[in-house]
Amino acid sequence: MAPVIIKRKKVVGGGGHHGGAWKVAYADFVTAMMAFFLLMWLLNATTEKQRKGIADYFNPTIAVNRVSGGGDGNFGGETVFSENVLPRMGTGATSQLPSEQHEARGAINASDSTLTLAEVEAAQALLGSGGESILEINEQRHVELRITDEGLIVEFFDTADSPLFGDDNLPNPILESLMRAVSRTAAAVTSRIALKAHVRTPAVVRRDRPVWDVSAQRAEVARQLLVKSGLPANRIRRTSAMADRSPAHSNPMSPRNNRIEIVFLRK
Repeated sequence: MAPVIIKRKKVVGGGGHHGGAWKVAYADFVTAMMAFFLLMWLLNATTEKQRKGIADYFNPTIAVNRVSGGGDGNFGGETVFSENVLPRMGTGATSQLPSEQHEARGAINASDSTLTLAEVEAAQALLGSGGESILEINEQRHVELRITDEGLIVEFFDTADSPLFGDDNLPNPILESLMRAVSRTAAAVTSRIALKAHVRTPAVVRRDRPVWDVSAQRAEVARQLLVKSGLPANRIRRTSAMADRSPAHSNPMSPRNNRIEIVFLRK
């Protein structure tokens, strides 16, 4: 009689799909590949400035709601406090204190140790980098902000179609409005203030050259406007007549050289 052979089979549960753990691993792999290809696309589709803006946006050391690297438009990478928009908006430079002749320019940002947080917020309020600006669009084109060794400078200047002063050095409405705005801004900080008045070189050569007298009169008018707008008179430390000795434009007769500088002095 032939022997009886009994075979015992070990049944493995799960129907051969190993409990579905492979699906989780596959999903992680697909997600990682998506992130990789997105990164490759960004590197190829953006410029160096835009990549810097993206990096700054995700940098946790920067207060995004104050001055963010994520600028205007898709992957803008610039803010109104960038040197690259200085000719257009006039709001600073990209490095902290690079020297330009006798003035050191720099970026205005929330991590700048040379300014108080209140001063940074005041500067942002003028041009609306942190929200709604206290200046109208037509007023913003008269304004430039920058940092020098003295402190934060708010500069108001002529444009070709809109001068700050009229006949006999009387202030035009645009200057009065700008002074009211900076007076409101100054109320948020405690810095002492200095005023400087610059004028352009006259187109007609004259023997007496009245640039000193004109700049002195304009500095005094600016001081009176600030006080009239509510700034305490004892916060104004000095006024200076600069004549045409420090032009902002290479053409000494350019209207851009007619300007008033309001300096929030460093302590």
